[in-house]
Amino acid sequence: MGEFFSKVESNAWGGFIATQSRLFQRIEEDLRRRFGITHAEFEVLLRLAMAPENRARIQDLAAKSLLTRSGTSRVVERLERAGHVTREEAEEDGRGAYAVLTATGKQHFFAAAKEHVVLVRREFLSHFSAEELETMAGFWNRLSEPDGTEKSRR
Repeated sequence: MGEFFSKVESNAWGGFIATQSRLFQRIEEDLRRRFGITHAEFEVLLRLAMAPENRARIQDLAAKSLLTRSGTSRVVERLERAGHVTREEAEEDGRGAYAVLTATGKQHFFAAAKEHVVLVRREFLSHFSAEELETMAGFWNRLSEPDGTEKSRR
């Protein structure tokens, strides 16, 4: 029947899952109530705000997201209807499309992002010391490497 988690593993993994779920629910509720956008829409706006020329291929947005390509395309459609993005055909290959952040979208994103930071600090970051946050950042850094090694160890 395979092995079960040890008590420490269960507490670590279960705590991560429960915390992530609770935080994402609070973030989703806050973004919807205060800014009329979903967490997925916020993520797309964030990636576009950080992208060169505030534009990115929709397939590239999907590759960096939990959403599928069609799910990302639907998010872009909703943001387009709201006037936050425009869609441009990819002239280089004629197959894909770019999502481009509009001035209205950029303004809306930065208003939401400012309050998002307040919420994340209050609900998550404030529960840890600076030293604990450094340690946690090291954990995430290690897990982000394909071979499991920590970037700072290279």
